[in-house]
Parts: sequence; structure tokens; C-alpha cells
Amino acid sequence: MQKTRNALIAGASGLVGSHCLRLLLNNDRYSQVISIGRRELPLIHPKLDQKIIDFDNLKKYSTELVADDVFCCLGTTIKKAGSEANFYKVDYSYVVELARLTAAKNAAQFLVVSAMGADAGSMFFYNKVKGEMERDIQDLEFRGVHIFRPSLLLGEREEHRTGEEFAAKVMTPLSKLMVGPLRKYKPIAGEDVAKAMVHAATHNTGGVHIYPSDKIAEMAAEL
Repeated sequence: MQKTRNALIAGASGLVGSHCLRLLLNNDRYSQVISIGRRELPLIHPKLDQKIIDFDNLKKYSTELVADDVFCCLGTTIKKAGSEANFYKVDYSYVVELARLTAAKNAAQFLVVSAMGADAGSMFFYNKVKGEMERDIQDLEFRGVHIFRPSLLLGEREEHRTGEEFAAKVMTPLSKLMVGPLRKYKPIAGEDVAKAMVHAATHNTGGVHIYPSDKIAEMAAEL
């Protein structure tokens, strides 16, 4: 019988994170799921341990950030963050600090939502930040690092993102035409990204893995 594991999730109130949390709570592989966030989620479950934290002082909570598998679904937009500096803090600093602290506590796997086009050398700020985040977590001592690069995300969010909602209306009807090399540009449901993350974690594969959107869709279908 496979030994049960503990999971830690950051960003469980978001589009991908909320689905990921549900999947983890319903997965017999995990006996405990620790959710860290700025506020308590309206959810009670015997396996769920909610911890309210200040991400600006993550190190303060290092003794509580102990798990086998870490799922990082943190992310914002420059518009919501209010500035490039605040965006960088959420999408780079919080993510990399979480990775560093959990690696130091011997977490085995780190699974993170990035973005299509992530590139530390990009001239575009968003892609550059995502690329720098990916680069720096790969240097940490996890047995497995899993990076997910979804295309346009579909699904209900807590907040309205006008640009993404407009893009979804335009791109979704065209998705059937995106075949072959274009498959990685197809819009993908946030739930499918969450399924792919849990799929990767339960297959327990070591090394660094980067999944484009089309591979994410394949993995989701296998869960």
C-alpha cells in the first residue's frame, strides 16, 4: 500500500489553486493538506489545515511550512498588483522564498504555475519575471521540480480580469483550429492545470520538468 503524504498549497483561493485544493483533499494519497494564505477559506475538511500568514514575512513561518509536496498557485496581474514592483513581489519573491523555505525543510517536490512565454531573458516584463522565477527554483534541492506553463486560462475567478475575459471570448471559438504545433496556444481550463499538477505529483518523477499547455491538457485527461 502506498504511503500517504502531506501537501502544502499556496494560492488556494485562486482559479487554479481552488481546483487543486479540492483535488488534493479528495485524493487518498494525501493524509493532510496545509493551505497557506492571507485569509481563511470558507471550507472545512478533516484533512485541511489552514494557516493564515503574511507572505512578506514568510521566513517567520518556516517551521510550519513542512510537507512532502508543495503546490504553488500564487500569481497576480500588474493591474491588480498596482505596480511592476508589487507584481514582482508576488510572482517572483513570494514564490521563490516559499520554494527556498520548503526545500530547506526537505520537501520532495515543488510544483508551480508559471506562464507560456516565461523567459528570464525576455524584453517583456511579465515573461521575464516568470522566467527568473523558473530559473531560480530549479537551483534548489528538490527531488522533483514541476513547472506548468498554461496558455490563456479559462474558468470563474474571484475577481474580473477584463483583458483575459475578452481574450477568452475571442480565442475559445478558434481553439478547434489550433492543431499540431498550435495546440500549446489553445485556451485551457484552470481545473485542467490543477489536474495536471496533481497528476505530476502522484507520479513522483524526479528532476526538472517543464510542461507546455498542450502537455498539461494531456496530463489532465489522464488523472
